[in-house]
Amino acid sequence: MIGTIVNTCTILAGSVIGSVLKKGIRKEQQNALYTAMGLAATGLGINAVVQNMPNSSYPVLFIVSLALGSLLGTMLDIEGRFKKLTDRLSVGELSRGLSTGILLFCIGTLSILGPIQSALYGDHTYLFTNATLDFVTSMVLASTYGIGMALSAGVLFCWQGLIYVCALALGNFMTADMMTELSIVGGFLIASSGLSILNIKDCKTMNMLPSLVIPVAFCWVMGLF
Repeated sequence: MIGTIVNTCTILAGSVIGSVLKKGIRKEQQNALYTAMGLAATGLGINAVVQNMPNSSYPVLFIVSLALGSLLGTMLDIEGRFKKLTDRLSVGELSRGLSTGILLFCIGTLSILGPIQSALYGDHTYLFTNATLDFVTSMVLASTYGIGMALSAGVLFCWQGLIYVCALALGNFMTADMMTELSIVGGFLIASSGLSILNIKDCKTMNMLPSLVIPVAFCWVMGLF
């Protein structure tokens, strides 16, 4: 669980630094940090797609997964519900920061796929990347809402730890083909997050999260025959 521990520590560090700086992080500096993180996320997503695409047993599955998953997520309005939940929980300044931070840190492709990759393959790349993104985000949030943002680190640890344990328990269920297809779809979602951070295109990545379920379900069904 080294990746999750690092991710947790970066949120703690970011919260401390941000609370010390208070309003010291200027808007242009925040934009510079987010631009760097957006480029990193886009590059990581593209790399995941390029690495796994040649090993795909079902070359068009990612297209079907993205299309159906995006359609389902849009119908369910996941992103809209996310924003409403954030607004509902935001009763005070710290509460507003914590609700926003916890949801941003936990509900994302890197935070979901990262513990799975870590548990099954000992690959912490996604979690280390997520840790860097969360460090910047927690620093910016803490500069506004204070040291209390550090509480979100505990929630993230429990969330990723649960996914990690479940991935270990379901290790035999997660076949090589399933992980390949999941990594391709996940790569596209990570790249779309990068594009959103860069303000190139608001891909509404949160509405695309159901796309991650489709390759898993498809490979499971195919494995029955």
